[in-house]
Amino acid sequence: MPEELTQILLAARAGDARAADRLAVAVYEELRKLAARKLAHEPPGLTLQATALVHEAYLRLVGDEQADWQNRAHFFAAAAEAMRRILVERARRRARLRHGGGRQREELDEADLRIVLPVSVDLLALDEALERLAAGDPVKAELVQLRFFAGLEVADAAKVLQISKATADRYWAYSRAWLYDAISREA
Repeated sequence: MPEELTQILLAARAGDARAADRLAVAVYEELRKLAARKLAHEPPGLTLQATALVHEAYLRLVGDEQADWQNRAHFFAAAAEAMRRILVERARRRARLRHGGGRQREELDEADLRIVLPVSVDLLALDEALERLAAGDPVKAELVQLRFFAGLEVADAAKVLQISKATADRYWAYSRAWLYDAISREA
């Protein structure tokens, strides 16, 4: 399948009009699984479903006429970035004051008017920390994106980044600690 997908991507790049249709069929299920895994970590009540996330990400990917995917790994790296941007945009939109700023509706006649905690901003904090990491070390930031947003294993992410698995393991350990520290300081 990886070789077949690479051939479809090359055909699309060469101008084959039917390649986009074949691409959709070839990647749909894998993108849906990646999206479902990512959405499993989102807060309850999220209205976005895996299917909608895949469709929106795919439209962004194929709608970009500048797209020039070299192979399967390059395509899934772009898909991970698209999913990340979609989820961050939605998290920002949910957090905006005009959208309730993360507040939940409470009926006024409730006897125990409790304080309602805002919707988790973990994704926003991660995005901000990831941007800071990318400024200092873009390879480590891309590794985090591939692992967290695309759900790639360390070995697969290493192939995408063209680094050894041992280097990817070290970068992953460092990046997790760095992001944990950065997000903890923000909180």
